[in-house]
Amino acid sequence: MAFDRMDRLLADRIEALDRSGARKGAESVIVGILPPEGERGPRVRLAGEGERDFLRMNSNGYLGLAGHREVVAAEERAARSFGTGPQAVRFISGTFAPHVELERRLAAFHEREAAMIFSSAYAAVMGILPPLVDDSTAVISDELNHNCIINAMRLARPRLKEVYGHCDLTALERALRGAASDCRRAIVVTDGVFSMRGDHAPLDRIAEIARRFDARFAEGVVLLVDDSHGVGAFGSTGRGTEQVTGVRADVLVATLGKALGVNGGYVVGSQNLVDYLRETSPFYVYSNPVTPAEAAAACRAVEILDSEVGRERLARLRELTRRFREGIAKLGYESVPGEHPVVPVVTRNTPQTRALVAHLRSAGILVTGLTYPIVPRGEEEIRFQLSAEHTQGDVDDALAALAVFEART
Repeated sequence: MAFDRMDRLLADRIEALDRSGARKGAESVIVGILPPEGERGPRVRLAGEGERDFLRMNSNGYLGLAGHREVVAAEERAARSFGTGPQAVRFISGTFAPHVELERRLAAFHEREAAMIFSSAYAAVMGILPPLVDDSTAVISDELNHNCIINAMRLARPRLKEVYGHCDLTALERALRGAASDCRRAIVVTDGVFSMRGDHAPLDRIAEIARRFDARFAEGVVLLVDDSHGVGAFGSTGRGTEQVTGVRADVLVATLGKALGVNGGYVVGSQNLVDYLRETSPFYVYSNPVTPAEAAAACRAVEILDSEVGRERLARLRELTRRFREGIAKLGYESVPGEHPVVPVVTRNTPQTRALVAHLRSAGILVTGLTYPIVPRGEEEIRFQLSAEHTQGDVDDALAALAVFEART
């Protein structure tokens, strides 16, 4: 058949990924979650592993809200009331009361005029940037921004696209200065927390640079921040990189699917911004939203985050992160400084990364090894992710496993 040649080509490309060490390979399938017991936090069971229990340190669930009884109950109640899916895009007949309430709650949490939810944060970035770009726009991006920003820039096709070195503010200034002579508008786009490293953008200094260059552009300089790993995990009340740096972005994107434990993404900003995006964003107009039940669960998760219970979980998360960071430093492992619960152990080569991932799995600890092309060559790492569901004993178990590997190598 005609597809045979294409099929062989795809097989060759898969084989090339294998040879280069870049193939991600088969996914682990979680078949059960065991509740906390004694000094142990939750454990998972995997397909093909029998009754072995695994400590999950590769989850974005920083606050452990996915299994919170009130979040689960909110989703169950809404599913009984509204069914399992929206059954249409929102402008046709797919908007439900929980969608509207969630947007109201998110806007209030971030102290913005309005909010708008998407099926994912990836879809949010892809659906937000292109409508804000025209043929007189410059888009200027940090080189370590998430893949969704990279692809959104490709889709947007701005007049000028500049990528500056990671948090290199001199390069950012240079890019804005160059763009001012040829563009009417500039959009500076950055992750809040960089998901592979756990460090965060200096939004205060970036915003100051944007302010100084604003008058050089007829339509100004816009700061767009994707803080999907920051909101709910960073800052004393979980308001992310904005809270840590004391700056408010013009356009803030975040997710419901990491610290908040549900699914979906969102943007907050001015009422005019949100009204315009509802009319122009194809990822909103032509794509189903999260389910009404997911929206209800996310709304309850935001309420928990914005409460004393949420602040207690954030404080516990900070303490566990500190304990783990201090522990790997004592063992002599290289990492990236920071306070976020993404904690990389930098290995700097693929074989070492794969060996450490395998060793930890044999010890009952699930982590993610990041190799090229997910990260640049020479920056390979193991990404540990702490959660408020973890215990001090869990952290100590991980450190003990790391100590064994260090002693063997």
